Amino acid sequence: MQNHAYAYAWLACAAVATPAIANDELTKLAETPANWAMQTGDYANTRYSKLDQINTENVKDLRVVWQFSTGVLRGHEGSPLVVDNIMYVHGPFPNPVYALDLDNDQRILWSYEPKQDPSVIPVMCCDTVNRGVAYGEGMIILHQADTTVVALDAKTGKEMWKVVNGDPKKGETGTSAPVVIKDKVIVGISGAEFGVRGHITAYNLKDGKQVWRAYTIGPDNEILMDPEKTMSLGKPVGKDSSLKTWTGDQWKIGGGTTWGWYSWDPDLNLFYYGTANPSTWNPVQRAGPDGKPIDQKWTMSIIARNPDTGMAAWAYQMTPFDEWDYDGVNEMILVDDMEIGGNKHNVLVHFDRNGFGYTLDRATGEILVAKPYDKDLNWSTGVVMDKSSPEYGRPQVVPEKSTFLSGQDVNTKNICPAALGFKDQEPAAYSPLTGLFYIPVNNVCMDYEPFKVSYTPGQPYVGATLSMFPPEGQDHTGHVTAWDAAKGEIVWKHDEPFSVWSGILTTAGGIFCHGTLEGYFKCRDQKDGKELFKHRLPSGSIGNVFTYEHKGKQYVGLYSGVGGWAGIGLAAGLDKPTDGLGAVGNYAGLKEFTALGGTLTVYSLP
Repeated sequence: MQNHAYAYAWLACAAVATPAIANDELTKLAETPANWAMQTGDYANTRYSKLDQINTENVKDLRVVWQFSTGVLRGHEGSPLVVDNIMYVHGPFPNPVYALDLDNDQRILWSYEPKQDPSVIPVMCCDTVNRGVAYGEGMIILHQADTTVVALDAKTGKEMWKVVNGDPKKGETGTSAPVVIKDKVIVGISGAEFGVRGHITAYNLKDGKQVWRAYTIGPDNEILMDPEKTMSLGKPVGKDSSLKTWTGDQWKIGGGTTWGWYSWDPDLNLFYYGTANPSTWNPVQRAGPDGKPIDQKWTMSIIARNPDTGMAAWAYQMTPFDEWDYDGVNEMILVDDMEIGGNKHNVLVHFDRNGFGYTLDRATGEILVAKPYDKDLNWSTGVVMDKSSPEYGRPQVVPEKSTFLSGQDVNTKNICPAALGFKDQEPAAYSPLTGLFYIPVNNVCMDYEPFKVSYTPGQPYVGATLSMFPPEGQDHTGHVTAWDAAKGEIVWKHDEPFSVWSGILTTAGGIFCHGTLEGYFKCRDQKDGKELFKHRLPSGSIGNVFTYEHKGKQYVGLYSGVGGWAGIGLAAGLDKPTDGLGAVGNYAGLKEFTALGGTLTVYSLP
């Protein structure tokens, strides 16, 4: 209790010392339902819209009102932005951006296509995707594949500033959407499969000058953690919290990249994000000097930081000494006043690749709930919730599913979930109408065989062969699932033939909508998941559904363009079952339903 009190006091002081929000414009835009001013809909990442013109009664009458081709035939993740009657459309490499005039039949006001060296393509893990642009202070912020961050004038497309965030020659790439918080642009980095040392960086929104950079692993002054003030499960992290959990200099090529989503609590002045896998995927090569597992912090973690300084308030590692590539980058959804155990908490809800749905107190990082959000999870018997136990917060590994205990060059069979997790980066959504979370699920398992690999800058540093397949006795690899985050329980689920790799939208109309890998747009009832609308798209969808209002009419849309990790076989022309880090074999049937594309489809009522 003393440590918790200290954490609260420190956070309170930080909040008091925080200057007024510099970017009031973006906050107001996000609070106006007619806009879709952020990739996540709002800073809380709820992906909930207050628009209700399209509802459970009339959604069946939706029709296509217009479409737009990006001109690129690779995986299309993320969504457009809509700000004051202008829509900003992005695409995968070479990362074109279009500004469309919604007042004038979607006329192209301007377009921008950066000049990038195509040599970046081979070092982009799992397709050439981009998860979207950000808006702030009259500028559109693009994080290019080659890691360049560029600010464009939102009215003209003119370059305002540019900064290089990483080095593709070392395997560093840009796939994530930036986030604008107050007067800063916050950007992560991709490339853990190439031995990249992960970091997250803040740049001045005004001129692109770097303000701070926090590495995931390394010395305290580089990971921006205070040994006494940064907390983990109610205790200070202590000196060298990262360095002492790595052997020698392994941390320098240790992974922990930051390619997911970011949420922000303005009252606490903390933003939240997840870190990715340690490098290499071969856990035997990452063992401690005594040959035993070692945590390798702060990979596979949720981290809360002050956006002004980058200093970490708390961190929680979900999968210590990862043996399965269970990246922790999935979104953090913020909900207030959730009642758990008779007490109300302002919470962070996170559906991790490792298959556990976590509910945490977002001020302290205390674990309130940690339960599997899919019944097929078999690598762990559960997360220890006893605060008095030295194992508190740790998942208990089933020995037969440990790729470390099995050993190098041994194929560990039937691990669930597969490396792409029961959910990857495709965002879940929350609805205040039901109090439920709606999860796009990958119902996939794997065999995993580690092998020895050497590190060479810019070359793959994976060290494992994977094969993926549906759980035993099942012929589908996806669900949409409704989740009670206070209880840690599945309320209901509906099966899909393929993994649901599309971000979900919820609305005040009582519906939730998503795309499917084989190429459908679907809307369902939030109460029971009943399918209310279904329409064929030009290609499979891995995009995130969004909505906006124009001239008093509500519209809903999403990208189609199959690709990403699940669709890498189609996107990159791969056909060997173990290609695409094991995904190709599991999704071989996709080619019977869809082909490549790159189209935005927008719907409305008649």
